[in-house]
Amino acid sequence: MENELSTHRFYLREFEKGDWPAVHRYAALEAVSRYQPWGPNTEEESRNYVEQLLEQAAKSDRVQFAFALVWKENGQLIGAGELFLQDRANRVGEIGYILHPDYWGKGIATEVAELLINFGFSKQGLHRIYATCDPANAGSKKVLQKAGMIWEGTLRENLRMKDGWRDSLVYGVLEQEWQSRSDSSWLSE
Repeated sequence: MENELSTHRFYLREFEKGDWPAVHRYAALEAVSRYQPWGPNTEEESRNYVEQLLEQAAKSDRVQFAFALVWKENGQLIGAGELFLQDRANRVGEIGYILHPDYWGKGIATEVAELLINFGFSKQGLHRIYATCDPANAGSKKVLQKAGMIWEGTLRENLRMKDGWRDSLVYGVLEQEWQSRSDSSWLSE
């Protein structure tokens, strides 16, 4: 496991086949999928999701880096973080994260976003990393801002949801902006 993917409270590791029941514990919840085009998941959908992640991880030209979020205190898988290499030529990536509601409001998602951003810049050589969120998702907007991302604009009706089209807010950070950050104390040594 790389140091960049660990904090004093949790670590991010590659997914394993047996992780799907833990994924299902949060992916089956309406609160978790409220702002997503998927879910709440059935057991089969959660199992298939983990299998797809394992297939991606095995590719030599991998573009999706999905990590299980494990809480150190109890060893439980409580969420996930992902980095997608959206455009290799222009060195652009997108991050995403998800967390069981029992762990909301503790700053964990912000730390996950920071770890993913650092991984994207330091290990994947990216120049720009962005994330999107539903305009109504106040928690996710706060996470992205705290993680050092800047609001860049709104994509209008770019995502088809269960009940119609959704706008997406776009937040981004550039490599030089990230490198100029003086506070990297959240990283484990």
